[in-house]
Amino acid sequence: METPYQNHIAKSDFEHVYEPAEDSFLLIDALEKELDIIKTKNPMFCLEVGSGSGVVITAFGMAFPEAFCISTDVNFKACEMSQSTAKYNKVLMDTVNMDLASSFVNGMFDVIIFNPPYVVTETSECGGMDITASWAGGNKGREVTDRLLNMIPKKLAQDGIFYILLIEDNIPEEVTEIMTTLGYKSQMVISRKVRNEQQLVMKFYK
Repeated sequence: METPYQNHIAKSDFEHVYEPAEDSFLLIDALEKELDIIKTKNPMFCLEVGSGSGVVITAFGMAFPEAFCISTDVNFKACEMSQSTAKYNKVLMDTVNMDLASSFVNGMFDVIIFNPPYVVTETSECGGMDITASWAGGNKGREVTDRLLNMIPKKLAQDGIFYILLIEDNIPEEVTEIMTTLGYKSQMVISRKVRNEQQLVMKFYK
């Protein structure tokens, strides 16, 4: 998978939107590793929740130009940047300013991608609509993540795949248990240690 160009974005814009970092590129690497599997699903509708700069969903759209991509973000400036990144890289994508995936039709998406706010913080730090929404994860760094997990059975197509990036502080085993309870199988796609942080990408499917 190609990494999208982002030289249309001014450095100062990243004061308001999460700048692509190691976690963003690990997620792209995970999707690249999964390309052949995703191709067998013939994905038509794909969603990234919390797209930030749009680098991940745009990379996906570049690899699957026949798919219609949608991104969401609670931060309106992130929506604008995601849209501009897609347009600059000639990817067909709509961006919606919303909380997670709450307003979409059930069973709509063949692929859902999520790089959540995973930093362990006080609960009071969650719920922002600016750049803090990209990192403040609350208790276990999972308060936002757990809300989306409960939406997945409704938003993901029966044969769909859900990809999520986690760190060890998020207790991935508990995420797996939650998704197992919801009827999903799980697999770790890729893992990498970045400074003092172990990052990994999990996938969930029926």
